[in-house]
Amino acid sequence: MNEPSPSSTYALILAGGSGTRFWPLSRKLRPKQLLSLVEDEKCMLLQTVERLSGWIAPENILILTNSDQEQAVRELLYHQLPANNILSEPEKRDTAPAIALAAGWVAARDPNATLMVLPSDQLIKDVAAFRQTLAQGIDLASREAAIITIGIKPSWPCTDYGYIQKGAAFTSASSKRQKSPVYQVDCFREKPNAQLAAEFIEQGNFTWNAGIFVWAIPTLIRELQQHCPPLAEFIEVLRTSADFSQSIQQHFSTLPKISIDYALMEKASCVLNIEATFDWDDLGNWVSAAKYFEKNSQGNVANTSMTSVESSDNVVYSEDKVHIALLGVNNLIVVQTSDAILVAAKGAMDEMKNLVDQIPDELT
Repeated sequence: MNEPSPSSTYALILAGGSGTRFWPLSRKLRPKQLLSLVEDEKCMLLQTVERLSGWIAPENILILTNSDQEQAVRELLYHQLPANNILSEPEKRDTAPAIALAAGWVAARDPNATLMVLPSDQLIKDVAAFRQTLAQGIDLASREAAIITIGIKPSWPCTDYGYIQKGAAFTSASSKRQKSPVYQVDCFREKPNAQLAAEFIEQGNFTWNAGIFVWAIPTLIRELQQHCPPLAEFIEVLRTSADFSQSIQQHFSTLPKISIDYALMEKASCVLNIEATFDWDDLGNWVSAAKYFEKNSQGNVANTSMTSVESSDNVVYSEDKVHIALLGVNNLIVVQTSDAILVAAKGAMDEMKNLVDQIPDELT
């Protein structure tokens, strides 16, 4: 069960982030997945690919990015993947059209294949446990007419993640093969407020939505035919196309701009949840990244040398490793790069996109 068939299992890595949450370090041309936020770690996209190396055949790994970042992605993965396995969306139309594009690419090769969808910007260090969990998902998806989700056991009432509400335990003829419990999904819940997140944790039947999915191509097409027909039709166009690139250019911009959660996950007839056994961190913003920096006695964290007087609970990052001095300030985020400096309140991280929208274009 730990070794999926190399010929029938495919992986899609979504690598088209906007580069706003970690500004000024992240930019349109260098978003979060192309950064090394944790000291001595490779960038997260390369880590994601290497997590699959030796397990999924390189020719079965597809990277979907956008035109702004395509060159950087190609340079990064030049030695890891075939050039034709890196595709750029003609325009941003959210995750459902992106996944349909990948499904069409896979269906043209093997209409009965199993496809897993992976974000490119998550920190996961236990590769063996990651593979074991995903192998269970691949096995389930290939045997059951179901869509598989991977859930993360919540460690605190986070308001930055979506949640999955687990229902009854799922049993089938293949249940004896399961390493982790499998549950039917009752519903998906959007990012909650603090009170609702605390209630989710107290109830105990919720997981964080990791944005990792597994499905057999026939199951995906069947569900899309029922719930979002234009996407199912697009997959069929790509599957039978004599000119794959031309078909993408011709049809992609006509697809509905919708997330996979709204287009399919919240409506599908059978969605199952496997709780991950691997470590997982979404590294959502500077506050969440701070846990990987050194902390001083006043609760300030930094990736560089720092002097602090009457200052506490600040997050400091310096791209150039310059010395940062803090005096009489609390709960701030201070980020220095070669051409910009961010000074922000910790509690304002949800407004980063609004800030970046007003920054001069040459700095975004």
